[in-house]
Amino acid sequence: MDLIIGDWLARLSSGFAWLALLAYGGAALWLALRPQALMARLMPSRAALIAAVAGTALWAWAWMTHGPSHTETAIAGMVRNLGFLTWLAASFISGEDGMRRRSTRLVVVTLVVINLVGAVFGSLALADLALSGVEAKTYLLTDGLRLVDMVTASGGLVLIEHCMRNRAKGLRMPMLVAAAGIAALWAYSLNIHLLGWLAGRPPEALLLIEPLAALAVLPTFILVALDIGRERVRLSRTIAVRTLAIMGLVTYLIIIALAGALARLVGGDYGDLAQGALLAVALGGGGVMLLSVRTRAWLAVMVSKHFFEHRYDYRAEWMRFTATLEGGEGHDDALFRRVACALATLADSPGAILLIADADGDYFIADHWRWPTALAPGHVLPVRAAFMLQESRRIIALDQLRDGTADAAEVEMALPGWLLEDHGAWVLLPLLHLGRLVGMAVLQRPVAARPLDWEDLDVLRISSRQAASHIAEMQSQTALSEARRFDEFNRRFAFIMHDVKNLASQLGLLAANAERHADNPEFRADMIETLKLSVTRMNELLYRLSAKGVAAANNCGTVDIAPLLDAVAGDASRRHPVSASYDLDLRAHGDGKAVVQILNHLVANAIDASPAGQPVLLIASAARDQVQIDVIDEGSGMSREFVRGDLFKPFVSTKDNGFGLGAFEALQLARAMGGRLEVESRPGEGTRFSLWLPRARAASLSDVRERAA
Repeated sequence: MDLIIGDWLARLSSGFAWLALLAYGGAALWLALRPQALMARLMPSRAALIAAVAGTALWAWAWMTHGPSHTETAIAGMVRNLGFLTWLAASFISGEDGMRRRSTRLVVVTLVVINLVGAVFGSLALADLALSGVEAKTYLLTDGLRLVDMVTASGGLVLIEHCMRNRAKGLRMPMLVAAAGIAALWAYSLNIHLLGWLAGRPPEALLLIEPLAALAVLPTFILVALDIGRERVRLSRTIAVRTLAIMGLVTYLIIIALAGALARLVGGDYGDLAQGALLAVALGGGGVMLLSVRTRAWLAVMVSKHFFEHRYDYRAEWMRFTATLEGGEGHDDALFRRVACALATLADSPGAILLIADADGDYFIADHWRWPTALAPGHVLPVRAAFMLQESRRIIALDQLRDGTADAAEVEMALPGWLLEDHGAWVLLPLLHLGRLVGMAVLQRPVAARPLDWEDLDVLRISSRQAASHIAEMQSQTALSEARRFDEFNRRFAFIMHDVKNLASQLGLLAANAERHADNPEFRADMIETLKLSVTRMNELLYRLSAKGVAAANNCGTVDIAPLLDAVAGDASRRHPVSASYDLDLRAHGDGKAVVQILNHLVANAIDASPAGQPVLLIASAARDQVQIDVIDEGSGMSREFVRGDLFKPFVSTKDNGFGLGAFEALQLARAMGGRLEVESRPGEGTRFSLWLPRARAASLSDVRERAA
């Protein structure tokens, strides 16, 4: 059964090799005959691409003719590798940079020389064996050539990783995909060789499907030739780090394989001992990496320093920094603590302190994030040091102040002793918003401490400005809230002054009339009623000034409209004729005292605008689910521009001694009850004020009565 499966797999792999030969051969011919104009974008690497495709076609022919383990196939594989290396050098390494990096130049030259020597030596040895008639011994060369292919695959993976990491910026997507395809072929070949060294012979199944892997990579070269998908790309730091981890794993496997091969040559039990020792070292190193924070931090610094052009992944860091500042799920609610956390995390600092100015200008500790030592309430930074920090806009490395290497400007700041004596304090960071110092942050020393370079300073400077903007916005919101509370108090006080003015005018008129009509019994009775009404209104004003009155102003209930209109009309009729008419059993949803206050103001204004003897009308009726109360006069009226722009504007009045708050207060009270106030007026024709309130229940439309006072 195994023989049948093996034979079937061998036939299938021969078919794949035949397809690979046709596909790569046709692609090489198409590339060679393609017009030069269509290949203009690929001129630096055109010949190299043709060589890589033609070399793969030659390898497929040798694989189909001689099989995967024959010397001719190994030599053809070296020719293919030379084509791959040539294309990589032409596509990724040539250009403005040339091959300035000595390590890159050394890797390329070494791999090319190894493959050239291996191909030439293998061809000569194969020819010598063929002339000698020792055909069976040709397989003795295969192990040596396989070692050359293994070294080429390992070095090629390192070369591709280096090219993608340092030269991928600005390159087209197909070129990167093709490089990844070559890396996949080399990784596949390396895997076969590693398993062969471990097991003593390459696995037949993986060898037989190798042509299929080569066939799968061909479309990437076609994409390069067609120049499809020309978007500029750059690999992320995450991919680079994972590639580095994979390379470390591959290196470990190579060492294990070589140790196993050496043990088989020496003999004895040294193989198991060597592999066990390597495994113990690997596990021990992994344990140190997992458990030691200092080791992980040191490794992160080394990787950022030696493997990346920039220390920070700006996109990822800025998204995390902004999310921490904005708060939300998974973040602290306190803004000061979020700012300290965001700045510390950005600089790999385990903790931070945030200082904010007090009323005297000194900066006190407002909050902290994971600061390890106790913070005394008396720890402040004097206003003189804060002023100099604002003027200089410097980021202060505290270690330089401690060891005496700081410049004179930083020494003159005279930072407090508690800050310099705490050796965990690493950096003092000013938080500037529009040139104004809104706070300061002290960052704790990282586990793997390092001196600040230009990139650290730039990142900390721009991030501190963004954090300062958040703090300034919060402070502005707090100040605005306080201003609104004062404004609300002033507005209520202005309303009270408006009502007190009306009462004072009424009492003044009463006192003036008392001198002439004090002996009239009817006047005395009317005077007593007026005084009682004035006292009642004063008590209402005092109640509205109290906190209980402010809370009660928002409590609405069912209001009987008829008694309110009777009371308002009866009170105003002492000064001027007022007529009230309304539907019986008419009820609205609102506050009775507020309704009376609105109507008193509207009726008083209507009386002031009406000629003597011309009555003011108060009319209430039901309109579907609302109650409409109209105050109508035939006085001087108002212009449309005044109604639209100035009528409801506070502190704007047409009266000489007016405050301009009556209409504004009436509108606010109506809106607070869920109603509205509308105005219709024309100069010389009079005015209609309509107060609309939610209707409490259906009112009877019969029994309409009219009372004239």
